[in-house]
Amino acid sequence: MTDPFVISLVLIVALSLGGLSIGIAMVCGSTVYLALKGFDPSIAAETLLQGLLNSYTLLAIPLFILAADIMNVGSLADRLLRFCQALVGRFRGGLGHVNVVSSLIFSGMSGSAVADAVGMGRIIINMMTKDGKYSKSYAAAITAATATVGPIIPPSIPMVLYALVSDQSVGYLFAAGMAPGLLMGLMMGLTNYMVARKRGFPVDESVPLAEMPRVTMQAFPALMLPVILLGGIYSGVVTPTEAAAVAAFYALVISIVFYRSVTPGQFYRTLANSSRSTASVGILIAGALTFNYVITRENVPNTLADFLAQFELSKWGFLIAINVLVLALGCILEGGAILLIIVPIFIPTAQALGVDLIHFGVVVVVNAMLGLVTPPYGLLLFIVANITGQPMARIVRDLLPFLVALFAALAFITFVPDFVLFLPRLLGYKG
Repeated sequence: MTDPFVISLVLIVALSLGGLSIGIAMVCGSTVYLALKGFDPSIAAETLLQGLLNSYTLLAIPLFILAADIMNVGSLADRLLRFCQALVGRFRGGLGHVNVVSSLIFSGMSGSAVADAVGMGRIIINMMTKDGKYSKSYAAAITAATATVGPIIPPSIPMVLYALVSDQSVGYLFAAGMAPGLLMGLMMGLTNYMVARKRGFPVDESVPLAEMPRVTMQAFPALMLPVILLGGIYSGVVTPTEAAAVAAFYALVISIVFYRSVTPGQFYRTLANSSRSTASVGILIAGALTFNYVITRENVPNTLADFLAQFELSKWGFLIAINVLVLALGCILEGGAILLIIVPIFIPTAQALGVDLIHFGVVVVVNAMLGLVTPPYGLLLFIVANITGQPMARIVRDLLPFLVALFAALAFITFVPDFVLFLPRLLGYKG
């Protein structure tokens, strides 16, 4: 008789390929496994509810989504872009640099690569392609590449998901993402500069220095959001979940009261969009929680650890294998699914080999984000292709220099743990 676990896996894959949400597919597969094993199928519902209701940390996800949606519908994104243009637009390939810097700033508010690409990305693509200064494919490529920084620099929804499955501190994970995110931004800025010189991209009209104070003051309330958010977390005033609530409330107040750019109707639609996005993430988390119960019952983590022990992998060999695996899976799976389903299986092995779990979390999150721009699937590639109407092959061609830069940054992040852990240790982390 075929093993129930194998049947469960086959069913999940079949339902997913058939177009069903992977979260629902995992719930279905897990329920079938429990029935075939003779367990009460209601265990799936119990596991799902306990996992969702007992995790206070998960509340941060809908609140960060809401904060990002409010900023997209208001004028915050426009003001931030104007500030970035005044800051770096005067250099060759200036709007490309604006794209990079705006992603670094906006990532400190949204925590989502998709929110960055759909919100700020749509605006900057229109700016870059206006008057034919940049090709649509190049604007799409750099926008997709820079959006990967969003979930690395805090706040970060993927970091919250990793904290859920690894039982690590969200605050320390946020701190660990700062230096890698800035490194990725620096690498993409250098790449844009070299491509701009090679292709003769224009030096964009610079904002006079005399206007800098005015532009900065207009963007100042928006720029204060990540300061308030991270300052509250690391000072101990608020937890990451409470900070997410503060971020959403602050974004709403400055959009309605200070900028007066959100109407009641827009706010209602924003709540509706945020609810749909939250439901989508919630279904994925629910499916992962039930399937993780199946994985635990089958003792998959320990079995995998014993299997890997046969190869006598070193700590570095293990990290290389994880990089290859997560990048490969990132071509076909959504990042949240990888973090919730695949990564927990390898955490016991990482601990046994002496891999710091905060460092490990940053490595897998960076890999999962790079999967969003790795052909052939790459969710961000489909988003920017839809925005620009450009063929995928042309976008991928222009994306290749940025992929090289991002992979170089990934290698440094992987093999220099102290670079990742420096800031968390300053904040009291003992790892």
